[in-house]
Amino acid sequence: MPITHTSLFISKHDRMKRQRILCIWTVVCSLAWVPSSAVAAATPTDGASVLSLDEAVAIAIADNPNLAQMQARYEARSAVPSQVGTLPDPVLNALNLPTDTFNTGQEAMTQMQIGVSQRFPYPGKLALYEQESSFEVEAALNNVEETRLRLIRDVRSSWWTLHYLDQALTIVTRNQELLRQFVEIVRTKYEVGSGLQQDVLLAQLELSKLLDQKIQLTGLRRAEAAQLKKLINRSMFGQITIPTSTHQVLPDLADEEILFARADQSRPRLAEIRNNVRAAESRLGLAKKDYYPDFTVGALYGFRRGENPPEVGGDRADFLSVRFSVNLPLYPTRKRASAVDQRTSEVLVQRYALQSELNAAYAEISRASADYTQARESYSLFGTGIIPQARQTVQSMLAGYQVDEVDFLNLVRSQITLFSYETQYWRSLSVAHQALARLYAAVGGEITDE
Repeated sequence: MPITHTSLFISKHDRMKRQRILCIWTVVCSLAWVPSSAVAAATPTDGASVLSLDEAVAIAIADNPNLAQMQARYEARSAVPSQVGTLPDPVLNALNLPTDTFNTGQEAMTQMQIGVSQRFPYPGKLALYEQESSFEVEAALNNVEETRLRLIRDVRSSWWTLHYLDQALTIVTRNQELLRQFVEIVRTKYEVGSGLQQDVLLAQLELSKLLDQKIQLTGLRRAEAAQLKKLINRSMFGQITIPTSTHQVLPDLADEEILFARADQSRPRLAEIRNNVRAAESRLGLAKKDYYPDFTVGALYGFRRGENPPEVGGDRADFLSVRFSVNLPLYPTRKRASAVDQRTSEVLVQRYALQSELNAAYAEISRASADYTQARESYSLFGTGIIPQARQTVQSMLAGYQVDEVDFLNLVRSQITLFSYETQYWRSLSVAHQALARLYAAVGGEITDE
């Protein structure tokens, strides 16, 4: 049968389209097999604006206003013990004159007086006042340390959330490009009569889904960046750029019993409540001391003018007065016994608060340890098992689809599954580091095996 010009044109046209398909497949394969280690390097960043985790923590500790507020409160408290542990100011007494003439020599009792009196609390009261205030100062310092630990926890958690969102956005962008190539492939195959229109529609639908995911991830990143800016006291109008490569080795944790013991010794919140207990016990001691009186001692010297009556004769003598007074602790049942009951209950409140906080710290350590162990195992499983297997599956699907042995739906499903696994891989790393941050804050110190 003779070959016509039309058949030559169709053959040439088919060859051109097949060459186009081959070129597209080359691009698809190059996009599909980007290793996970290269995902992070795919996004260029400006080195001058990159915020590392250590830098974020250091900036937050230096500039966070809430931490500065706690520090200022502690410094204000630290000035109190020396004030309450000092005797009350002495009292100066002066002048005794008649109001009709204000003449210093008019009456026998008229005199120019000068005297000083000093109040002395019952022995032990001043020491208890100072002791109570000192414990409150220590509690304020513990609160500063607890605030610092929580700030570090929140900064680390926010930073690792941003890291995960950046990686997820990178993966979404890469998969968008991949699905665009899929669309081109199925459209070209459809044009040459070897593909289905439904494959084109399916690829476009999956591409739209990825666009929706990108919109959601972008919104989440914007919100999380605002949270981190608040923690490090930075302008909301600036940009937060996270490094694309990070240290990904996850450490081994100490046993929970060891972490419990460390928290009991190192957690600032527990130390704060223990100091609150001691302060409450000091107030109880003061309430018991109120059964005893305070003392006031004073001396007064009076200068008199004028002469004595004729029968006595001579100038009027000056007066020297010595005063000693005590307050009378009356109504011991209605007032002082009630005060002792009140202070006793306050001690119990702080002791119960200590036990409750201790239980909460143990529970937080257990939860954080469990979350870390699960995330660490998932991270390892995704990195060494699931993702390599999913990549091999996609590669096999691609090869099968080229020779029409695999339908397009299964090919797309395998690629979307790989996308999901790669996202979960980075999420597991983020969750693991967030659990470490919570665990460090709950223990208040070292959490790994020494």
